[in-house]
Amino acid sequence: MSTRERRARSNESDRELAVLFQAAHETALSGHSRDVVGISLAAVGGFGRGELCPGSDLDILILHNGNLPDEKLLEFVNAVLYPIWDGTTANADMPRSVDHSVRTRAQTREAAFSDLKVAMGLLDIRLLAGDADLVAAVQHDAIDTWRKDSKRRLLELRKMLADRHARAGELAFLLEPDIKEARGGLRDITALRAIAASGAIDIPLDRISTAESRLTDIREALHKVSGRSRDRLLFQEQDKIAQLLHYRDADELMGIVAQSARDVDYLMQSTWHRLDHKGKDGLGRILRKPRTTSVGHGISVAHQELVIDIDAPSAQDPVLGLRAASRAAQLGLPLSLDSAVALAKSIQDGTGTLPFPWPQEAREDLVSLIGAGSAMVRVWEALDQEGIITSWIPEWSAVRSLPQRNFLHRHTVDRHMVETAVHAATLTRMVHRPDLLLVAALFHDIGKGGREDHSDRGSSLIKPMAQRMGFSDLDVITLQLLVRHHLLLAATATRRDLNDPATISTVLDVVPDLQTLELLHALSIADGEATGSAAWSDWKATLVSDLVRRVRAAMSGSTIAPQPEITSEQRSFAEIGALRVDVATHEDEYEINIIAPDRPGLLSIIAGVLNLARLDVKSARTKSHGPSAVMKWIVALDPHAPVPTAEKIHRDIDEALKGEGDLARRIQERVNSYSQLPSIPVPAPVVETFAGASTDSTVIEVRSHDQPGLLFRIGEAVTRCRVDIRSAIVTTWGAEAIDTLYVTEIAGGQLTEERAQDVAKKLREALS
Repeated sequence: MSTRERRARSNESDRELAVLFQAAHETALSGHSRDVVGISLAAVGGFGRGELCPGSDLDILILHNGNLPDEKLLEFVNAVLYPIWDGTTANADMPRSVDHSVRTRAQTREAAFSDLKVAMGLLDIRLLAGDADLVAAVQHDAIDTWRKDSKRRLLELRKMLADRHARAGELAFLLEPDIKEARGGLRDITALRAIAASGAIDIPLDRISTAESRLTDIREALHKVSGRSRDRLLFQEQDKIAQLLHYRDADELMGIVAQSARDVDYLMQSTWHRLDHKGKDGLGRILRKPRTTSVGHGISVAHQELVIDIDAPSAQDPVLGLRAASRAAQLGLPLSLDSAVALAKSIQDGTGTLPFPWPQEAREDLVSLIGAGSAMVRVWEALDQEGIITSWIPEWSAVRSLPQRNFLHRHTVDRHMVETAVHAATLTRMVHRPDLLLVAALFHDIGKGGREDHSDRGSSLIKPMAQRMGFSDLDVITLQLLVRHHLLLAATATRRDLNDPATISTVLDVVPDLQTLELLHALSIADGEATGSAAWSDWKATLVSDLVRRVRAAMSGSTIAPQPEITSEQRSFAEIGALRVDVATHEDEYEINIIAPDRPGLLSIIAGVLNLARLDVKSARTKSHGPSAVMKWIVALDPHAPVPTAEKIHRDIDEALKGEGDLARRIQERVNSYSQLPSIPVPAPVVETFAGASTDSTVIEVRSHDQPGLLFRIGEAVTRCRVDIRSAIVTTWGAEAIDTLYVTEIAGGQLTEERAQDVAKKLREALS
């Protein structure tokens, strides 16, 4: 199959129609002067573009100037069409199905105005025979009107596409897709051409030339194999088409279909976004100077896209790409097409390559990207389309657009893993290591595509991947376990007797602790929900939850973070009760050790001071000792902020402790500035209390989405409840934060159950 073959088929039809036109003119219109009778035959739509598949319609328009009597015009039209319908043309392979219309120039303008499909078909009009000036005039009308009326037309086109996509589904992910009608199919390519013809925006159509060629080849092969004008790729014909087109098998064929559809859909979604935000009317007006808002080192928001600054030094900042992707997803914005292309180029020339192992910032940005839920899909797709994902994670190439030709799965392997990560992002409050859950979800099927069991192979592959990302040895082991046994809970719950102690033992033999159990449970839910109702149901979810409950009951230990220890040196200085600040640098982070006079609200005061200094808290460990609190803060620096010094932080804390500077107001102003940016929906915070987890304190655990001023708000809410924080363990995993507070009454002693629940309620309200 080739463009040349389709062009030859079209040319043969052109010649045959020209012969029919001439014969009809001589018989039906004999005696009528050509100067008086302006009549022509034109190809429109797909035929107008000069490519015909075996089952394609002949889309033709018979144009006339209105001077012929109706009976003569009808005689002429029949003389052209009947030989085609009867199969009496010289070309036996010529299509017999004709989609025709007979109109004057004025009637054509009217039809185009009222019918979007007619208007789009006329954009590809070309002369076959007859009055060339008449066809040229109609062509001019079609293009001129399309451009002048582009605002209305593109709105109609967008709705038409949405309706068709809702009916036909996504070409990339269907088992038996319609290669023409489905999202990402040939109709969408025609729509992109129409948008480009409007002049509203420049569209790089060359990006989808390969996709169009492949999809058209497959459509032509389908017509030949089926012997019919059909565009749906049925199972029983996929192997035959693969053989005809010299693909290895149907899996390779469907992988090509999936990737081609993704190429088309990516360009389509990028096009609509650029149209939406190009001007106030969403279409043609160009903003002379786009407003940009910096949202990080080297990245900004412009036209509601995340853009990488032109002068961003990618050679000195290899994390730039992941930072941009993470920020885009967390803001719910796409990564601009130009930025994605530029990022890919920087990787190709070696200036944007990530080191081994990845810096901590890169790993956290990856987790933040995955944790954005549905907002990560289009960002991930942009990175994948430009080959950036496979440069970061070479193992991804083996599963990219890999089909799963069974009725349990509704997506290709790579898209299924992305969908699993989307579902996992809603379950981060279930676990104490959301980073491990998200990474395991995104790569749980990375082992598919080989002959080895995909869980075993995936476990082998995830090890070097996780090491490259900079995870610790213990975390690597946990990720391997999650990937190897991601089917364990569902299989055990549905195939074994849960009342049999041996069933529980089989899980206990694999799962070492409660933290891993909760991770495996959340991964099972995300994987099942992403697979679909054929593989996951309320019944199965209930069985899995019952199994987890039984295994949990048989386990010992706790997921609560223990209180931090302090050194003898810290202990000695803490007994003095004076303020002390030390700052040390660790790679791209700062360690700030603070010993300060203890008082209610100290945690929120210190957190507020660091926030105003534009220091992003990654983790913190605090513990009261005598008259002081000993604190260790790990922070990242906003690139636009001055480097923190012990003297400056000491001075700011001292002022805040004295009540100078109106800390709460300044924090709120900073929070308000962030609130001007877009946001994505996130799971509600979870606040739990544990009365028996400590001998002298009540433990309150807060699991929430990280946000500016979060720790300040938590500390302030606890202080308002007249509760004292004796120890705190603050940890950030990507965009998720887990804060464990050991609290007592101001006078000492644990909180009553009623009091603890009231504090938890106040915390939820403060974080809402």
